[in-house]
Amino acid sequence: MNRRRVLVAFNGDPMCFVHVLLNALDMEEKGYEVKVVIEGSATKTVNELAAEGKPFSELYSKVRAKGMIDCVCRACAAKMGALQGVEAQGLPLCDEMKGHPSLAKYMEQGYEVMTF
Repeated sequence: MNRRRVLVAFNGDPMCFVHVLLNALDMEEKGYEVKVVIEGSATKTVNELAAEGKPFSELYSKVRAKGMIDCVCRACAAKMGALQGVEAQGLPLCDEMKGHPSLAKYMEQGYEVMTF
């Protein structure tokens, strides 16, 4: 059974984004190899959740501390005005597919892609 997953967060609504974080931690605890890719309007959410005391900021910090965030879309972060904050957090940026992360590269590495 394939136990490699890439969870792609597109939706910037914090209530949707938190499900990516919860699932990432749950899957990891159950022995899955999990990577999180942040795309679309979700790129601005990482800056909102980076602030201490915000709802879900501890959950975000836990996922980040575990190194589960594989990359943030450079083009979307720039478009959403989030690029500077993403860079300040030291999050990796991907842009190999015309400014966006290539999901095919994950599939070629044996990951199942799940979008949120």
